[in-house]
Amino acid sequence: MAVLKFTDWWDRFFAIGIILKGLDGVLELVAGTLLLFIAPDRIHQLAVLVTQPELSEDPNDFIATHVLRTATGLSDHVVTFTAVYLLAHGIVKVVLVTALLMDKLWAYPWMIGVLVIFILYQFYQLTLTPSLGLVVLTVFDILIVVLTWHEYRRHRRRGKEMA
Repeated sequence: MAVLKFTDWWDRFFAIGIILKGLDGVLELVAGTLLLFIAPDRIHQLAVLVTQPELSEDPNDFIATHVLRTATGLSDHVVTFTAVYLLAHGIVKVVLVTALLMDKLWAYPWMIGVLVIFILYQFYQLTLTPSLGLVVLTVFDILIVVLTWHEYRRHRRRGKEMA
């Protein structure tokens, strides 16, 4: 079984990026699984519990009021959709990152394609509800696409040189 080799700083930078993307996928799997078992009213109760201390000090705190407003508007449908969305994202990311770490050539274009689809959807979401977190995630995904494209080209070049 081949494993990704770290021959220079590009390889290391790529490995760090995809490992972080894999951890992101694992967190999405955990969050999606939790959402399948937690009712919206329980999420709202948790949001109240977490934001209450901050809102008692500053009733206009941006993050606390945003969290509370979001939790208030949750329905079973929204929670189920979010859970399925997170689970799908998480599974795809974990599978592709694992394949990349095992140095599977087929995974490079798949990772690029999947991330481009995620990025396009994130751009769409940013037009509807801009958020700093989504901007950071989108920039990170763009960086991973660039690194994956670069590694894929280097990987194919190395293969041609050996042939």
